[in-house]
Amino acid sequence: MSRVAAAARALVGVRFRLHGRDVRHGLDCVGLVAAATGRTAPTGYGGRSGDDARVAAMLDAVFVRGGDEPGAVLLCRAGPGQLHLAIRVEDGIVHADAGLRRVAWRPGAPPWPVLGFWKGEG
Repeated sequence: MSRVAAAARALVGVRFRLHGRDVRHGLDCVGLVAAATGRTAPTGYGGRSGDDARVAAMLDAVFVRGGDEPGAVLLCRAGPGQLHLAIRVEDGIVHADAGLRRVAWRPGAPPWPVLGFWKGEG
């Protein structure tokens, strides 16, 4: 199991919090990726941003592009104007689910279109 995938799985159940960066207080999808990869999370973004090129460029500045493998960071289009990050694990994804109000594991393929993959490790 990749280090990032294992770290993401360990965060399942942590409370959801918009702009959350601390597991004690809650995480959003950006905070989840930061916590699982050990990287610094960006701030100052809105809850909705349809600018996938801008977000992809932010990811490119921190990660190397990769494939759909355990430990990968996924950029998804969760809805109109709404982008979402997730971590690929061996049997699904881990993501910060605002509806469930917690970090959750979801089996299988992501339910949203995936716009890109980045290596969470390295």
